Amino acid sequence: MINNTVKSPLRQGMTLANLPLPLSPAFITAVGVLLITIIALFTAPYVGMADNGDFFRSIYSNGIYFNLPDYDEQYFGYFVKQYGIFQYFNENGATLFSSQSLFIQLAIGLNKLFFSSEIFDIRFQAVIYTILYAAAIYLLIEAITWGMTRKQGWVTAGIAIFIFGDTGYTAYFNSFYGESVVMITMITMFAAWLLLYQKRYNDYVLLALFLISTIILTTSKQQNAPVGIIIAVLGCSILWIRRDKIFRILTLVSLALILFAGVFTYLNISDEFVNINQFHAMTRGVLKDSTDPEKALKSFDIDEQYAILKNSIYYEKYGTIDVNSPILQENFYSRYGFVSILKYYISNPDQLNSILNVAAQSAFSIKPAAMGNYEQSVGKEFRAQSHFFTGYSQLKKALAPRTIGFIFLWTVLVIGLYMPSFVTAIKARNFRGLQRMVLIVATIGIGLSGIFVSIIGAGDADISKHEFLFTLSFDLVTFLTVSSVIGRRFSKNRKKPVNESPTMSSPFTKPQKDVSV
Repeated sequence: MINNTVKSPLRQGMTLANLPLPLSPAFITAVGVLLITIIALFTAPYVGMADNGDFFRSIYSNGIYFNLPDYDEQYFGYFVKQYGIFQYFNENGATLFSSQSLFIQLAIGLNKLFFSSEIFDIRFQAVIYTILYAAAIYLLIEAITWGMTRKQGWVTAGIAIFIFGDTGYTAYFNSFYGESVVMITMITMFAAWLLLYQKRYNDYVLLALFLISTIILTTSKQQNAPVGIIIAVLGCSILWIRRDKIFRILTLVSLALILFAGVFTYLNISDEFVNINQFHAMTRGVLKDSTDPEKALKSFDIDEQYAILKNSIYYEKYGTIDVNSPILQENFYSRYGFVSILKYYISNPDQLNSILNVAAQSAFSIKPAAMGNYEQSVGKEFRAQSHFFTGYSQLKKALAPRTIGFIFLWTVLVIGLYMPSFVTAIKARNFRGLQRMVLIVATIGIGLSGIFVSIIGAGDADISKHEFLFTLSFDLVTFLTVSSVIGRRFSKNRKKPVNESPTMSSPFTKPQKDVSV
């Protein structure tokens, strides 16, 4: 196997990951992503995301309101960067529980301190997200380029900038969509877990970072409830990476808190969201792809006349029936739920395959095409999209085989590539050494949960945005795999990297042998 060391005049045996900060691939990547994001979001014409009707759920309860008289005309088409700040009593209660409110409140505080107490500029929120995102990217690349040569590290850094600097991702920062929080915390969680696997830094600090980022991720969006459950279950393997009793207790408490966050998020889904998603799960899911909608309804003990709702949207102004009527509640909504729909798809595999392929069509889209990126004052056409530094998102959308079969093959391939090192770690009872595979499986599971929760819980309604978890998970796992190809590090049989020294290890443990990225 290849020994990934560098014969450098600067320091014998130095690897790129441990070069002085300005020269490290992590620093170069973070600065590159930071500069691209600054140009996109903070220089004219400003890039952001138009409101699809969801913003009110996040902003009114946080003391912000729409102050443009023609705001309704800008839905989907134009990005709006300034909003009003309530000056008196705010009677609007929270329509949903979300950790996103923490960042909105912080942005409002900065806005009042440096700009205005009456007008909120969303770019203050974008500043917060951009800084946190650059920090998350730094941690990710610090973990992934460990042990690489200079050339390997710089190539990896360039790929990282190409992927994570894409404005398909960062345009979310200039919006009130929860995807911004999801992206930052998901990358941070991934990096923290990978660093725990490498045993290079303080395990307790990394555990705290892992806990905080995962809880914020899980509670950022209501559809993320399964995330906490998946990580809490698979994260049990972290309990055994150290023998310290205090570490195991803290890990167990952390996993319990993560599990609680997942259950809490699920139980706090409001009735309004339940009805919206439940309506779409039937009209845009079960009925949409059914060749005999009457028969499909009958399997749920629902009157066949409701087949007229096939392909209906909850928000239609002139629908065939009042979606909030007591009649619909009694004779329609009450007859089915997540479990019964899941059973229906299992008993109708052809229809399940059909809707999974519908989901796969949107699974590789980072930025929804339905929302524009420019302000109306720029003069662009309605729903005009920015193409500044979007090479990766366009390439991914154009080249990815958008079928559920490809997703299955990708999953098998990735797990197969890392399986030898996983088996080796199990045989050696090296619980730290198997963390990389557990992380990969957890990340894939999180991504797949995004697909299944979307189609079973809400059909194909707004599916490209609902599948953001999958497209991000796909990019993280694929990037890790590509970096392993670059560093040729699927196996653990290579020599230990020279930068794995006591000075880089946790002060609580000795350096771990035979661990690679």
